[in-house]
Amino acid sequence: MDEVTEKLELDAVTMRKIFGAQDSYIKKLERDFGVTVVDRNGALSVSGVRSGVDMALNVLRDLNSYSSRGNDIEEQNVDYAINMEKENNSPEFEELDKDIICHTIGGKPIKAKTLGQKKYVDAIRNSMITFGLGPAGTGKTYLAMAMAITAFKNEEVSRIILTRPAIEAGEKLGFLPGDLQSKVDPYLRPLYDALYQIMGSESFMRNMEKGLIEVAPLAYMRGRTLDSSFIILDEAQNTTPAQMKMFLTRIGFGSKVVVTGDSSQKDLPPGAKSGLEIAQKVLGSVEEIAFCTLTNKDVVRHPLVQRIVEAYDKFENKEKAHAGKQRK
Repeated sequence: MDEVTEKLELDAVTMRKIFGAQDSYIKKLERDFGVTVVDRNGALSVSGVRSGVDMALNVLRDLNSYSSRGNDIEEQNVDYAINMEKENNSPEFEELDKDIICHTIGGKPIKAKTLGQKKYVDAIRNSMITFGLGPAGTGKTYLAMAMAITAFKNEEVSRIILTRPAIEAGEKLGFLPGDLQSKVDPYLRPLYDALYQIMGSESFMRNMEKGLIEVAPLAYMRGRTLDSSFIILDEAQNTTPAQMKMFLTRIGFGSKVVVTGDSSQKDLPPGAKSGLEIAQKVLGSVEEIAFCTLTNKDVVRHPLVQRIVEAYDKFENKEKAHAGKQRK
């Protein structure tokens, strides 16, 4: 096939962002679409077969538009723009950063970075109970926390309640020193981390002292009725069916609930059923309850995390297929 060359005018600042450190982002683009990209006197020259050049130009235009709206370009953005173009979803890329949920204490905007995350955020807005399911690094807890803080600041709810099962992740930690709060704090540390980043430690401590923000183990929810609250149950794959039922029946008037979990990271005893998996089967058709499944394409941590998730998925699928053949 004949090679073609197309040019794209970009300003110097945007070009530096798009090229990345040691041209790492452009090398990704060249490798994925089989093109050559060269800086020719302030304009990008893209050479290769027509289909590859067109797709590469679409990604470059998306990244240019993303940068022009005040965003920094990170490796995750480049990877996602490339994947979107391959799936013919490039027009959707521009929709991602229009919806700012809130800002961190440092002024950084928090918003969906993938289409899966956007659907998740929309589900939280539109449903009374939302289940956010998916692998590590997809922003399930962080986005739920941002939505909770936004609802709290807008006085849509009067308090935030964050909870998770206090279960050891495959390790026996023994007896922890200190009072009851000191004993449960290590299990709840990821929730504190997100709160500090979004609210700031002073605001968090002030609201916590007033009882407006509560971070507690799941066992503390029993027997309560939670009105006008934004409630987040994190690590729900580690609940038992009885715990999940108990939690979901705590919900009072004016409350919103987000349940997050990853079924591939259960720390329950062998053979124990997960309350999260049972809830998916029982509540799938109930109105005002949304199930939003994120995938490895929605991972927004270091790109290596996405590859790790993909590798484990492939391995586990092979193991299941092999076990199925043995049973036959």
